[in-house]
Amino acid sequence: MEKFIFNDGHEMPKIGFGTYQIRGGQGIDQVLAAIQSGYRLLDTSTNYDSEGIVGAAIRRSGIPRSEFFVTTKLPGKYHRFDDALAAIQESIARLGLDYLDLYLIHWPLPKRDLYVQAWQALIVAQKLGLIRSIGVSNFEPDHLDRLIKETGVKPAVNQIEVHPYWNNDNRVQSTQERDILVQAWSPFGRNPDMFNEQVVQDLATKYQKTPSQIIIRWHLQRGISPIPKSRNLKHVRENLAVFDFSLTTDEITTINQLTKDDGRVDNQDPNTYEEFE
Repeated sequence: MEKFIFNDGHEMPKIGFGTYQIRGGQGIDQVLAAIQSGYRLLDTSTNYDSEGIVGAAIRRSGIPRSEFFVTTKLPGKYHRFDDALAAIQESIARLGLDYLDLYLIHWPLPKRDLYVQAWQALIVAQKLGLIRSIGVSNFEPDHLDRLIKETGVKPAVNQIEVHPYWNNDNRVQSTQERDILVQAWSPFGRNPDMFNEQVVQDLATKYQKTPSQIIIRWHLQRGISPIPKSRNLKHVRENLAVFDFSLTTDEITTINQLTKDDGRVDNQDPNTYEEFE
């Protein structure tokens, strides 16, 4: 697996396995199947209720902990400093791990205006050795700048919504300009229609790849780390088989043009979205 290098020097596999809505005993089997297929980056969240199964799958795999890269996220209700520190420790306990590779503030929730407190807690947790790299999710440029200005610590990652129907080009570029890695949640937009778009179909035929492989390659060549989720083992395996071809610059531009003004998943605007409340 090829890797991205963070601004803090740590490395992360370029493609991860997402665990949103993957739960319970069946969820353990699904995560374990992903591990057996080659995934080492596993993305979870307190709000996904999947931390426990991710930890269980890692232990059942028999693969050393050091080979995994585990990400989880801070819920909005725990943005206050003391709450955030406790939540980090609780996530580590649920996962059954000694440390986290990456911990993200899930949403900025600017109406509550507590995300700087939360970030300060992540900084402390990193110094304590609980977390190797710290980052954010769904943060806008002004949110990023405020964190950096008030704490002097730059996020390693900003995990945001990116897919062909919402290429989010301005946010991708502004994040990358700040030397922060972009990671894409829901890299297929939870919308199978994009697989049937003519440009995607044509490229799949040209490169003898599946539509999902074309879209993952589109992410990677934009410098974005996608974390696709699938319950279909065939698709899980296919999503990793994308390192033996490259799209042209024009082909990437053509896929970019599929973006829509209303392309967001559930219209989740980070400036106004109130997380799972």
